[in-house]
Amino acid sequence: MRMRFGTKAETLERLSDVLKTGKVLPLVRKSVFEWRRSRQSILDEIAQTPWGEAPLIVRSSASDEDGDGCSLAGHYCSVAGVQGREELITAIEDVIASFTDGGQEHQVFIQPLLTGVQICGVAFSCDPSSNAPYLVINYDRSGSTDSVTSGSTNELETYYCYRNRLDVVPTHLKGVASMVMELMSLFGSEAIDVEFAIADDGQLYLLQVRPLSSQGQAVNDLSSHDETLSTIASKVSHGQQRYPYLHGERTLYGVMPDWNPAEIIGIRPRPLALSLYKELVTDSIWAYQRHNYGYRNLRSFPLMIDFHGLPYIDVRISFNSFIPADVEGELADRLVNHYLDLLAANPSRHDKVEFEIVHSCYTLDLPERLDKLRAHGFTEMDTSKLSDCLRRLTNRIIHGKSGLWLEDTERLNELTLRYETMKSCSLDRISRIYWLLEDCKRYGTLPFAGLARAAFIAVQFLRSMVTVGVLDRTEMASFLGTLDTVSSQISEDGNRLRKGAFLEKYGHLRPGTYDITSPRYDEAPDQYFDWSTQRPSDHRNREPEFALTLRQLKQLENLLQHHGLEHNVLSLFQFLKSAIEGREHAKFLFTRNLSLAMSLVRELGEEYGLSVDDCSYLDINVLRQLYASGANVAETLNRSVGDGKERYARTQQILLPPLISSPEDVYGFHVSASDPNFITQGRVTAPVRSLDDDLSLLPGSILFIPSADPGYDWIFSHRIGGLITMYGGTNSHMAIRASELGIPAVIGAGSQLFEQWRNGEILDLDCATKQVHVLRANSMVRQRLAA
Repeated sequence: MRMRFGTKAETLERLSDVLKTGKVLPLVRKSVFEWRRSRQSILDEIAQTPWGEAPLIVRSSASDEDGDGCSLAGHYCSVAGVQGREELITAIEDVIASFTDGGQEHQVFIQPLLTGVQICGVAFSCDPSSNAPYLVINYDRSGSTDSVTSGSTNELETYYCYRNRLDVVPTHLKGVASMVMELMSLFGSEAIDVEFAIADDGQLYLLQVRPLSSQGQAVNDLSSHDETLSTIASKVSHGQQRYPYLHGERTLYGVMPDWNPAEIIGIRPRPLALSLYKELVTDSIWAYQRHNYGYRNLRSFPLMIDFHGLPYIDVRISFNSFIPADVEGELADRLVNHYLDLLAANPSRHDKVEFEIVHSCYTLDLPERLDKLRAHGFTEMDTSKLSDCLRRLTNRIIHGKSGLWLEDTERLNELTLRYETMKSCSLDRISRIYWLLEDCKRYGTLPFAGLARAAFIAVQFLRSMVTVGVLDRTEMASFLGTLDTVSSQISEDGNRLRKGAFLEKYGHLRPGTYDITSPRYDEAPDQYFDWSTQRPSDHRNREPEFALTLRQLKQLENLLQHHGLEHNVLSLFQFLKSAIEGREHAKFLFTRNLSLAMSLVRELGEEYGLSVDDCSYLDINVLRQLYASGANVAETLNRSVGDGKERYARTQQILLPPLISSPEDVYGFHVSASDPNFITQGRVTAPVRSLDDDLSLLPGSILFIPSADPGYDWIFSHRIGGLITMYGGTNSHMAIRASELGIPAVIGAGSQLFEQWRNGEILDLDCATKQVHVLRANSMVRQRLAA
């Protein structure tokens, strides 16, 4: 017979003689009514237990706590470290006082305080944001029994494991996994929330179990999920062997190492966004332009693959593409293997590969950085050859008269002319979509890819000037402040231009560049800008002018000569300025084509009865096929939307790590504590608020609080629209409450992202794609533009 959940204490009592995979600490449970009637006898009863004189914990067990659909996690008080009769009385009264409705049926229970804890944590039997069939174990090794639920630290470890593959669970968590599975069986429930602790002697204790309120549709057919993960693991397995025309014995798959899909389209993009990004960048454009710039030829190799809709970069292909074309094969092979091994050993660097893993250009500090290669078995001759190749490549790229970046800059002029033609021509929508995207590739993302490479080299070079002491960080910031980028122009024009003129210039921009559900500026201007505060002004607020001193000028001239870099200081700084500005300008221009094409897709959808949300499930290749055929438009569009929705439903049920290095990672993996935890798969666009703001401003806002402490539970009474905390994990009380209430949240963003997002005025928080966009910054209209 299946067990039923009672109150927190009742459930533990029922399990104490039944649970085989763990122990329940002894307890004394009393209602508020019983405490009021028989206080002294209850105190005597506790004192007579074998553990009554030891440190105790007094816990709540309210009648409305830990129920189906509402756990009230952390809502009521618990008091730990209680010793002596007077402290016990005070602690019980404190817990009762937290039952604000005064109900006499609520319960309090007392247990011995568990000490000597090596691991404590919370385990979910399914992913609370999607209901996907994965164990989620959030744990801490500090010895505290409430660090996970209180959200008081970011030093947490989170482990995910597909429930049908518990064989991959690490040894120290196998007992926890077994206990969760036993409890699922005992209660006949797919969704439970378990608090546990492992003592120093290895004994596993159950501290609490309750129903888990989760979002999304449960996976009823695990055999289908087995097959899905099996195909992904097979693909990963195939990548663990050599491949013709590629250096490196194996590959890794990551969401950030190159062209950053997690940042640009999110980890679960809708099919239209995914197919657009492939078409415009990662299928072929990326390799064509990288080869043009002097790197190895990777044409015909798609950079990005998708595991049933989750985009991943093939890291071996990426690392091959960072090897200069004139590096001989044997050295190239050892370099790629070294880079792959280094990333596999340091997965947190997956979003910093060109700064901390690979050597892709010549900089003033390259000789010192190459010393690390020699520490890993590379010879002096190896590093000398690589240095020479990188020097030649860098000289060609940044050349003031023949550098490819100059040609790419000119190509953007053709894009502007063709955009105006397509914008005003009378062709049918499908033809205009086709040619807008074709022009976008040839005259937009292709030169953008080149300018982005040049800009990266420019930033690397600037950083190296700081490293070798030519500039300090303040001077580098001063130089960057003099750049005339699109971001600075938006801020200035927001003060200078009237609303209509501003939207005419910038109206095509949207926070999610590839996301058709993300409104353009000119589609929802009041969502992004507070027009009432704008003041016409011709004044340009610029950073102080940057200028090198004579000493710096001479030092830099000597360094350029010493390193064999064929440029003078003036032409070098002209390159640095033009490359960084050019990248932003190119992005601004190519997104006009893309944004107009998506607007036409929306109009086409409306013509055939499809909503904007429906259109987000289209595959862009279907529209290319319609252009080249006489197929029935309505049938083709509806079929694509239906297929896209079906595929995306599967996509939402798959959990994978940011970096995949083996087939086993498909079934079980740890997530770095520095990776934010997105709760629910909801989305909210709302103003930023903090606890310092007037309470009347909280409803509908995205609230920022420092930690996921249950003491903040009162915030939910103010109908907040979203929540972001600096500290906390997926299993903290705030995460549980947000999940229950369906509130989009980021728990444990870390200090850097927390401060970055808090400085926004309006945010777009999208938990499904794991993205946060600053739609409006406090300094008026400074917008974080997605690539």
